[in-house]
Amino acid sequence: MTSKNSLDGIRVLDLSRVLAGPWCTQTLADLGADVIKIERPQTGDDTRTWGPPFLKDAAGNDTPEAAYYLGTNRNKRSVTCDIAQPAGQALIRELALHCDVFVENFKVGDMARYGLDYASIKAINPRMVYCSITGFGQTGPYANRAGYDYAVQGMGGLMSVTGERDDLQGGPQKVGIAVADLMTGMYATVGILAALRHAEKTGVGQQVDMALLDTQVAMLANLGANYLVSGKVPGRMGNAHQNIVPYQVFEVAPAENYVGDSTHLESATAAARDHIIIAVGNDSQFRKYCEVANMPELGSNPLFALNRDRVKNRAQLVPVLEAVMRTRHKADWLAALEAAKVPCGAINNLAEVFADPQIEARGMVTHWQHPHQKDLALVSSPIRLSTTPVRTDLPPPLLGQHTDEVLRSVLNYPDAKLSELKGNKVI
Repeated sequence: MTSKNSLDGIRVLDLSRVLAGPWCTQTLADLGADVIKIERPQTGDDTRTWGPPFLKDAAGNDTPEAAYYLGTNRNKRSVTCDIAQPAGQALIRELALHCDVFVENFKVGDMARYGLDYASIKAINPRMVYCSITGFGQTGPYANRAGYDYAVQGMGGLMSVTGERDDLQGGPQKVGIAVADLMTGMYATVGILAALRHAEKTGVGQQVDMALLDTQVAMLANLGANYLVSGKVPGRMGNAHQNIVPYQVFEVAPAENYVGDSTHLESATAAARDHIIIAVGNDSQFRKYCEVANMPELGSNPLFALNRDRVKNRAQLVPVLEAVMRTRHKADWLAALEAAKVPCGAINNLAEVFADPQIEARGMVTHWQHPHQKDLALVSSPIRLSTTPVRTDLPPPLLGQHTDEVLRSVLNYPDAKLSELKGNKVI
């Protein structure tokens, strides 16, 4: 008999907040794990207040639920617990006896002060997979520092290769989303799943030590390999690619002058300048691109026929391409290039993204029955499993929404015990 969800039967005790940890646990929750999100009484996860925008209620008034929080906490159950109190620490340890995974993103040493570090949890639950997410990891000279995505993008080299070229008065630029946090959350998910597999086979858990800086360095991918192989420090390339030409953004004729199919036009308020992406990945595609551009001679020119030569002679080739790209409109270019199977793409704003028929066809927006809004639209999980699809049953929880439910069902607490904990402001 097949489980409804891939991680049915796995319970996660989630003491993380903000982004990297919650991104990890949201993915586990999507896959079917029962994620118990532990939050501070009264205040909860920091991101609940990171707005506007805030979710509106039926009367159109702001609720306490920030969009930031909503986008990172679906399919979880919220339990409030003050882990600064001994009774709160005891409650977490008791819950840990009934869980398979423990996720926290406190500074190094904080969990040990509460008796909730890996060694303490392992002593009571040897099968526990315990994931710690920090800025710099559990070891090394920076271990005790607080880590933030923005700083790590700088320290880990990403901002040295992101932004317009320095010879064009460029400078360091962060990515528009917190990629170090997000990728650390994804790597943490992979590590947890591997550790769960090991625990299933051996009955022994382990600690997963995740660091934002480690992840950011790993994310350098081909640029990190380029440096280690060549010893040459790469610089910023703007919207171009370090190793492939042409693979960049090009300006095209402004859409406001276009008189063709109006369905391809930008809105009346859009900027006059328009751009598309050309992503030629091999020499055959380059020859096809040259034919579409009515410059077939470039495809056979020995200076440009091979990618290695196009990279070497980038300064000669790109100005020629820039000039021809400005002679036609976005809709013309995209239609012709797509017909020729030359990789290309529009540069969409988020309104255009969520109106895209491909995004709609792939179901990348799901609707949830939230207590404050009966048809809450949220971005969907991108994971598509043919037999055990992701869950869509629990909207992002209100603060402490499931405290009584979880403590009754998991720990068999009677009403008197719950009343005592509430009276002492433990929950």
